[in-house]
Amino acid sequence: MGAADVVPGVSGGTIAFITGIYETLLESIRRINPTLIIRLKNEGIKGSWEYINGTFLVVLFAGILTSIATLAKVISFLLVEHPVPLWSFFFGLIIVSVWHMLRQVQSWQVSRILALVLGGLFAYGITEVTPVSLDVNYVTVFFGGAIAICAMILPGISGSFILLLLGLYSGILGAVKSFDIGIISVFMLGCITGLLSFSHILSMLLKRAKDIMLVFLTGLMIGTLPKIWPWKQTITWRTNSKGEQVPLLQENLSPETYEQLLNLPAQLPMALALMAVAISIVLALEYFGKDQG
Repeated sequence: MGAADVVPGVSGGTIAFITGIYETLLESIRRINPTLIIRLKNEGIKGSWEYINGTFLVVLFAGILTSIATLAKVISFLLVEHPVPLWSFFFGLIIVSVWHMLRQVQSWQVSRILALVLGGLFAYGITEVTPVSLDVNYVTVFFGGAIAICAMILPGISGSFILLLLGLYSGILGAVKSFDIGIISVFMLGCITGLLSFSHILSMLLKRAKDIMLVFLTGLMIGTLPKIWPWKQTITWRTNSKGEQVPLLQENLSPETYEQLLNLPAQLPMALALMAVAISIVLALEYFGKDQG
């Protein structure tokens, strides 16, 4: 989840769904609320810890933070130096994830199809929004974290991409790489605030309208596929907070057109191989999960 959340356009929530921990994650977070104080008095620390599935949360978020801290530089390097193979891997990951999630829908009705379409349109609309440029300070970082974490736990909607839209992505990624404790701490506080609030809503919806929510969340993933298409031409650029030129508007190209227009290798065999690797990983995770069940 941490590795996915570093990449703009890919969601850690997608990984949570693939690995089968999504609903457990939401329910565990949902139980962290003011009533926990009463439970703490009645059942003690051990009972309260088990109630919120504390060990699960600690291990999961430790893994996420470790992954972000260790892979931030690697992902940043690959995004610049080897974008086609990297995006191909995540494109394959999303494709097989869509198939994986649709298999879980118990019955198809008009409402399900409508939810799928709405989810796709909503996600696609977000990817087409023009980024703004906010100053990186404690206030913007706090609210940016609160908003981005809501996207991070939604399959298909990338928290990193939301930060990119807000103009905060480079600043926060830079803070992680340079271990700026102030910015990192405020960002995490914003994430915790947003996570505790939004998880209640998602958990409730999954309980009361699971099929509709599943297809809506799948629609979110489908809607972001154009954003992570491996072969792109940058049409316009913008200057980030560090004065660097980064892509603003991009156009999707076929591999053949990519080679002709940009005079760059499409790396089609490698791209297809990495898509296949991503698909194999998801299928293996699904098989392992069933075997454990």
